[in-house]
Amino acid sequence: MKNTMIKTLSIAATTMIAFAPMTALADKAPVHGSFSGASNHVTSGGVKVVKTADGGAVVILDSDFSLDGGPDPHVGFGVDGTYIEASDLGDLQDLNGVQVYVVPSSINVDDFNELYIWCKDVGVPLGVAAIK
Repeated sequence: MKNTMIKTLSIAATTMIAFAPMTALADKAPVHGSFSGASNHVTSGGVKVVKTADGGAVVILDSDFSLDGGPDPHVGFGVDGTYIEASDLGDLQDLNGVQVYVVPSSINVDDFNELYIWCKDVGVPLGVAAIK
């Protein structure tokens, strides 16, 4: 019980720290989805894309997020089954749990309907979530 409580507090603190430098979240409800594995990888868990009041956005992988591994996993957006390399948000921070990625202002999240865990090294998807 004690370890679970410490982990929960850690996750909450990390999420709060990640949001601290940003302005308030927009009133619009976040888009969300759930990952499915791809290329013989097991990827699961939820994801949210939340717009901020200043016109920016963040991607949040939920506490139930999990990836079984893979070389050079990155996070990025796609459209209708195609990963868009210019939407790369950087390296996957961890194979499990809550993670927050700030979307650069050059990326309009409304242009996409999928979020990818992408193997940059091999050029294949490791997991895909339809976001709506």
